[in-house]
Amino acid sequence: MSKPINRRIFLRGLGGALVAAPFLGTLGDRAARAQPVTAQRRLIVMFTHYGCLTTRFFPSSSHGPLSAAALEGTTLAPLAPLASKLLLPRGIRSMNEWTPDLSRGQGNDMHGTASGSFFTCQPLMPNSDDPWQGVNVRLTPKPIGPSLDHVIARQLSPDGKPLFVRVANVTDNNQSAISFSDPETPYPGIASVKQLWAGLTGLFEGGEAAPLSPDSYRAIRGKSILDLVADDLDTLTRFDMSQHDRLKLEAWKELLHETSTVVTAQCSADAGAKLGLTQAGIEALPTPGLGQDPLTAKLAGDLDTADVFSNLAVLAAACNANPVIFLKFPPSYVYRGLGLEVDSHGVSHRIGNAALAGNCLPDALEMIATIDRYHARKFAHLVTTLDGISEEGGTLLDGTAAVWFQEVADGLAHNHNNLPIVQAGSAGGYFKTGWSINVEEGSAELSPGNSEFYCTEPEQTNIGNMLGVTGTDPALGNAPINKYFCNLMNALGVKAGEDGFPLAGGAAEVTRFGRYDRTEDFVGGDTNPPSIHSPGGFDSLEANG
Repeated sequence: MSKPINRRIFLRGLGGALVAAPFLGTLGDRAARAQPVTAQRRLIVMFTHYGCLTTRFFPSSSHGPLSAAALEGTTLAPLAPLASKLLLPRGIRSMNEWTPDLSRGQGNDMHGTASGSFFTCQPLMPNSDDPWQGVNVRLTPKPIGPSLDHVIARQLSPDGKPLFVRVANVTDNNQSAISFSDPETPYPGIASVKQLWAGLTGLFEGGEAAPLSPDSYRAIRGKSILDLVADDLDTLTRFDMSQHDRLKLEAWKELLHETSTVVTAQCSADAGAKLGLTQAGIEALPTPGLGQDPLTAKLAGDLDTADVFSNLAVLAAACNANPVIFLKFPPSYVYRGLGLEVDSHGVSHRIGNAALAGNCLPDALEMIATIDRYHARKFAHLVTTLDGISEEGGTLLDGTAAVWFQEVADGLAHNHNNLPIVQAGSAGGYFKTGWSINVEEGSAELSPGNSEFYCTEPEQTNIGNMLGVTGTDPALGNAPINKYFCNLMNALGVKAGEDGFPLAGGAAEVTRFGRYDRTEDFVGGDTNPPSIHSPGGFDSLEANG
């Protein structure tokens, strides 16, 4: 399958190629019958660790039309103004859940298996069959297949790679890595605001971006293709040429007029400024360090560093730099800017550290709620910004599936069923929006979980058996996340081979992804034969479903 051309790459050295094109017969014919280019579909993912208070996250009805009023009073209240463009897929389970009796996954570290298998749906190797000792090998196991971002990018992205961004420049380890370019190969992506800004605009000098050609520099200043080749075209029109060649030249000029709004470079300083981004502001952002919280540090006005990363993702979407963009928030992070002094992992356990038993922190639940609300505001900022930029057929958000995924459902139970997932945008009309949809059974009564079982009393409470209690009954919310990934790939135009697995150059719809779609099959690692028990996507999520 051919890959789309990045606009900035396309704009480098345009003159000769564009001017010569009309005099090539096939291109001349193409110019004469060219139609406007349709907008590219995009996937933008925001990923956060340690789950949430599921009891406060979900609206009361798990299946049916979604209104702004239904979101008020929940964690998702900041998204209420966009209720008509939201989709809440309910009842989904991610793969490879750690359990103390090895009933539902591998015995490796509970966070490593969750993160490593989340977007791969692959087991991790080497395998541990001792759930209580698996933590000792947590820095070595890695999934045996690539992650969703790379599978999609190999078919759709300009260089075959996703735009994978580690928000706040925090280093991942195998407990928290989610992006894998190949089997057992973690993908580091980009962690620097300056590096991301430079890659999109080329405005930094001194090694952060390749030198720009004159045409490229003019392009990032907002010049259209027609602007870039105007002088060459004017020169050509003065040449003595046949009527046939002159008609070709006129047809080519008309094509440039028709498509100039599509290929005009938008990754420019001016475009960045409209999103509150300037080179001076980017350079002034704090870097991570002991006792700092660069994530919530303000750039200007209401923008914090997390918003800057999101706005850069929006800029990348606006100029078609990459249709696959992942924004990964940091693990084990101390949100000091939110008034917290305990890292997010310890807060999720309610006791202030990663142990499996202990006394509740004072106000533990409110600490978790504070982090949850912050994440919801960050997602609301991302999708609202996308919705504020027009493109053919609507807004950038309308042409996008922007999805907030969380590593687990409840951070104390570490359960993978009944995942809190929020999607904004229909990806060009593929998805139904304005709905909460229980993909498992269509019931409006799906449990929100039991996140507030512990630590509700003012006095400290001893947590002696953390595992499972605050989660959702494991019999509920088990529809495999593999199916949702199939929906996302088909919405973007990813193709599959005859077996239904994604394949560059394929012609079929994607119906299978990963090695297993039942979390019990992960027990023992890579020992069970590959098996997708429920192929295809969720029909109920589709606009015509």
